[in-house]
Amino acid sequence: MTEIWLRSNRRIIAMALLPGVLICGAALALLNITAVPGLRFFAVGALIAGMFLIGVVIRQLLRPRVGFADGKVLFYLRAGEPIDVPVQVVEAFFLGQGPAYLPGASEDSEETVNLVARISQKAEEWQRLEVKPALGRWCEGYVTIRGTWCEPLTNDVIRRLNRRLSEVSREYAGEQS
Repeated sequence: MTEIWLRSNRRIIAMALLPGVLICGAALALLNITAVPGLRFFAVGALIAGMFLIGVVIRQLLRPRVGFADGKVLFYLRAGEPIDVPVQVVEAFFLGQGPAYLPGASEDSEETVNLVARISQKAEEWQRLEVKPALGRWCEGYVTIRGTWCEPLTNDVIRRLNRRLSEVSREYAGEQS
């Protein structure tokens, strides 16, 4: 089971439920007011599409940005499976600042507080990875998670992340000995 260390920004993701809900509502209304087979077929298709869209968004609501399981720190920064990094190579978390990458805004117009995770330089295979640019950046051993897409970042959140990282690092270092 995955231990959640940093949650996604639920408010922004929840707003993405609106199109799916509207599609389902319109499809149900159309099903109730028409007996024309072609329109009913269209309404059923729209209802299925709307439910699929709602399912995708709910899955995103439940996904953390950073988690932990089986000795690995999990970074959810792209579609599909998380990037699982051995806890021994994650050195620390700290606050940074960078572009917010808000939809519809020019690239450099807004800035946000970001979470940065430092990866050990000795772990060369973890120095650079492809991630979804809107969610973050993974370059030169630093994982930047855009604050726009995660829970509000404060000094308390950073202390909590580093404390938990330290606890599990000691735990897994003891198992390696």
